[in-house]
Amino acid sequence: MVRLFHVYYPLRTLVLLACEALIVCASFLLATLLRLGSDSYLVLNYEYGLGKILVVTLVVIIASHYFDLYAPAQVNSSGETYFRLLLVLGFLCFFLAAATFVYPHFEIQRGVYLTGTVFLTGALLLWRALFGWIIRLPQLRERVYVIGAGHRAENLVKMIRERTDMGMDIVGWAGTTGDKSLDRELIGNNLRTLAQKRNVDRVVVAITDRRGTIPIRELLDLRLEGVKIEDANSIFEKMTGKLETEGLYPSALIYSEGFRVSTGFMITRRILSIVISLTGLVLCLPFIPILALAIKLTSPGPTFFRQTRVGRKGEVFTVYKFRTMRADAESKTGAVWAGRNDPRVTVVGRLMRKTRLDEIPQLWNVLKGDMAFVGPRPERPEFVQWLEEQIPYYHLRHIVRPGLTGWAQVKYQYGASLEETKQKLQYDLYYIKHMSVALDLWIVFETIKTVILRRGAQ
Repeated sequence: MVRLFHVYYPLRTLVLLACEALIVCASFLLATLLRLGSDSYLVLNYEYGLGKILVVTLVVIIASHYFDLYAPAQVNSSGETYFRLLLVLGFLCFFLAAATFVYPHFEIQRGVYLTGTVFLTGALLLWRALFGWIIRLPQLRERVYVIGAGHRAENLVKMIRERTDMGMDIVGWAGTTGDKSLDRELIGNNLRTLAQKRNVDRVVVAITDRRGTIPIRELLDLRLEGVKIEDANSIFEKMTGKLETEGLYPSALIYSEGFRVSTGFMITRRILSIVISLTGLVLCLPFIPILALAIKLTSPGPTFFRQTRVGRKGEVFTVYKFRTMRADAESKTGAVWAGRNDPRVTVVGRLMRKTRLDEIPQLWNVLKGDMAFVGPRPERPEFVQWLEEQIPYYHLRHIVRPGLTGWAQVKYQYGASLEETKQKLQYDLYYIKHMSVALDLWIVFETIKTVILRRGAQ
């Protein structure tokens, strides 16, 4: 896997993206050459034709990303993949029509964009079918042997088999979910056999209690022969974008790379939060009176909603939001999580929650310094003490400022139960481990996608 913006991506997904970018460029370049002939050199070099093609390429790649065409489920060719491709091409036609209407000089020459889109449609559909065939070739897939038994190892094997985009095949699994226990000598013999046949490329150790179980000598021999030896936690982290808390020891946090909260980074992060929040407030300013009026006209009560939350180092602060529930929503129940299709949410409030417009006032919290723009979402004090007792490492969320958006928000659904909160914590731990300006900017980019597609809201 390749790490970009402190996020791990399968190499074949990056190859897919790069090849599709080349296909888009080639399609419109070919259209230009066929339509303009000898004049194409002048148009491409002196009339910014090449720059226009690069803009079109960027639009197609971003649209493909927003339509989840690079998601694990869509890397393999399928009917849904082709349908999404056609949606991207339809969006491209709309973009080209709108761009040339508003700015006529954006057009290269009459008919070039139409011809290029026709070429691109055939090329992308053919390429996806070819790519789906290529990634299934056994010669291009990594052979993996898993050492482990029980629920954790079973989850790992299941995940590798489901994630065909990873390019991994299970060639052996030492351990079962039944009564059979792991035997060090038996595992060692299996590893020696695999090494002699050169039938393994990677060994993944998914054992929680490793004393007297792991065949150290055989693993070292394999490592020296070029076989990759990896811990299950590392594979889970790369494949899921979260830190598995099951089997996670404090030593793994202490000695691992990451978890570096430097002064320079915190200052840069604060400046970035101020710039983004100020920009957001300026852009949203015309809509604030309209939203306030809509709240007042549809339900009695205050326009803004104030609630205490736990911030950095456990300090309590007041968060501001547009009110989306009835004014007496918790008068009888006390503090409770919002549920799916919560009856306490007003009609306007439901729309605001789906579009995240109710969180506009939190930009003021970011400016004040209570929050950052990116970080773990702040939780209510009524829940924090209980969650710290129930979930290991939950207190680590409070070593940084909470955020208006975060890694858990763009990767997971709304947390409305203990189990869902555990899942979100694992994403938050990944973010804290890999915190960087690049990751923050990537989360901001992904947040736009989340808001547009209205994912993760209650």
